Amino acid sequence: MSAEADPSGAALSAHSTKSLATATGTDGNMGGAAMSPSADGTVAISAVDLTLSFGSRAILSNISVEVRRGAVTALIGPTGSGKTTLLRTFNRMNDKVTGYRHDGDVLLDGRSIFGAHVQLMSLRRRVGMLFQRPNPFPMSILDNVTAGARAHKMASKSGLKEIAEHRLTEVGLWHAVKDRLKDSPFRLSGGQQQLLCLARALAISPEVLLLDEPTSSLDPVATESIEKLVRTLIPDLTVIIVTHNLAQASRIADRTIFLNAGRMVEHGDTRQLFDHPAQEETARYVGGHFG
Repeated sequence: MSAEADPSGAALSAHSTKSLATATGTDGNMGGAAMSPSADGTVAISAVDLTLSFGSRAILSNISVEVRRGAVTALIGPTGSGKTTLLRTFNRMNDKVTGYRHDGDVLLDGRSIFGAHVQLMSLRRRVGMLFQRPNPFPMSILDNVTAGARAHKMASKSGLKEIAEHRLTEVGLWHAVKDRLKDSPFRLSGGQQQLLCLARALAISPEVLLLDEPTSSLDPVATESIEKLVRTLIPDLTVIIVTHNLAQASRIADRTIFLNAGRMVEHGDTRQLFDHPAQEETARYVGGHFG
């Protein structure tokens, strides 16, 4: 269940309105005070004895893992192993999926994201997300980049333009679009659309960025651009990426978490996990023997 806008660029429908709210972090309010960051310095986000289910079926069971601040962490595993379900739990994107439930907890800077004090709008500003396929909104290129910043009232009109230029420059798209900011984003290539969506995600200055197979629909050149960009985002940003591409995980991730059959099999330093895994199951997976 992904939050993606109508690729035809038609009028903003109820579905794409929901998509905009999801991607900009403005689609829910739990009441109470917004969460504030702590100076923990080591762990950005952690799962604590976390079990995720849809109906009576547990997708992941008893997951306890810490995600390092300022690093890239890859979630790997066969199809159906629960990678995306876990990723989407980190900013509560699964909350409205029929039958979804969780046991255990997720801590952001040591505080539960499920607590009564949590505002979804605040949470999703702090924990942003980039989806598997580009999902620009049916509005101008400029308005796409500034949608979240505008919703969060982060800047004046002139300030929003500065944010757009900064983020489009950061993702390497500014020179390609600076003279057509009022154009439809659907005139951009697939790779450019994904860079636009990344600029939009970065425009709200998240602390953690969730990437759900962000290059799976892109060509090798666009994939390389995204990968290089991800590495430039750290250590200022914590990145968690779901990927089926083991070579990609090996290239860009500092840490890797291997999930299989509803369990966390192994996690740790990427080089250690790929070159000297502690579990035979991990060795067989990264060696291409299944999955």
